[in-house]
Amino acid sequence: MIRPWQALLLIVTGLLVLGIIAVQSAGLSVGRDQAATLPGLLLDRTTLLGILALLALLCGMYTPVDRLSPPRCQWIPTVLLVAAVVLLVLVQIPGIGREVHGARRWIDIGPIGFQPSEVAKWALVLFLAWHVVARADRLGEFKRGFLPGAAIILFIGALIGIEDLGTSVVIVIVGMAILIAGGCRLSHALLPIPFAAAAIVAALFASPYRLDRLRAFLDPYADPEGIGYHVLQSMSAISGGGLAGRGLGNGVQKFGYLPEDTTDFLFSVICEELGLVGCLLIVALYMGLLLAGLRIMLNTTRPFYRLLAFGILLMITVQALVNLAVVTGMAPTKGIALPLLSSGGTGWLLMGFCIGLLASIDRVSGRSTPEKAWHGQPVTT
Repeated sequence: MIRPWQALLLIVTGLLVLGIIAVQSAGLSVGRDQAATLPGLLLDRTTLLGILALLALLCGMYTPVDRLSPPRCQWIPTVLLVAAVVLLVLVQIPGIGREVHGARRWIDIGPIGFQPSEVAKWALVLFLAWHVVARADRLGEFKRGFLPGAAIILFIGALIGIEDLGTSVVIVIVGMAILIAGGCRLSHALLPIPFAAAAIVAALFASPYRLDRLRAFLDPYADPEGIGYHVLQSMSAISGGGLAGRGLGNGVQKFGYLPEDTTDFLFSVICEELGLVGCLLIVALYMGLLLAGLRIMLNTTRPFYRLLAFGILLMITVQALVNLAVVTGMAPTKGIALPLLSSGGTGWLLMGFCIGLLASIDRVSGRSTPEKAWHGQPVTT
């Protein structure tokens, strides 16, 4: 019988292959034929990133995740989180951070560019899993248990929210969910909601384009050539695919009509070219990934493994749901990529590595000894 980690490997490979093909198709333009040839496809940046993502998954799978459990290796999650904070600060400095579409989200090191927000969200998941298990006996307290973790979550969310409100909200939701799953009081977790809501409202009014996206969500037909253009073109692509689609590479909306067709709105291109069949295939792969991950999480008795698996799965799930909601007009337009499908370098590599950690948990959980109870005594291995 196939093991969960083997299922993860197959599913991730399938998603990356579909992602490479879809990005290549969405990136086609009139007069461009390099990617239509086999050498052009094999040597393309997207294909190389897909291969690197699989290698990152293998690296994660053979990472000795048992050595990361509390009380060991506190410096690893701490150093990663501090490095992420430094990168989030550096991206705001002119000459270091690169501006794309009016927002500073990238840092370039020579020919290599990456998004600090991607580093931050995965570093936060690892840190919170370690932090919650290490403070299991105090997590029910407000000052010594809940407050330190919540402060870190909100601080990271605020740094990211300067340029990327959507990713910031996702990170805060996932971070708070990890604290709740770890055993903090729900009443404590609900306390920051009014402050977070006020910060979101302030961010909306501070940036007119964010208000435009909200208005477009409420009524895209009020300004179909302006603020409603994105979502209307996306829905046009989805509806144009029908049951079986127009055929791979035969989509129309990608030729200058659908913005961000290789990234945020790649799912629309897939629906137009592969139809409902392609849509259901993508959803089935995500469901398979989620079920395999849940099986890994439930099969282990170690709190650290469970929380780490929970955080990784929730981050992927929330990100996928937000993207699907945006492209179908069920949520305001946000720059949230579709996991392992939308074109990306940092996201593919780090997500591949973190899914590899899930596989590592499955591989070692069978020979692991149970940890002490979640609450009461400090957790040891």
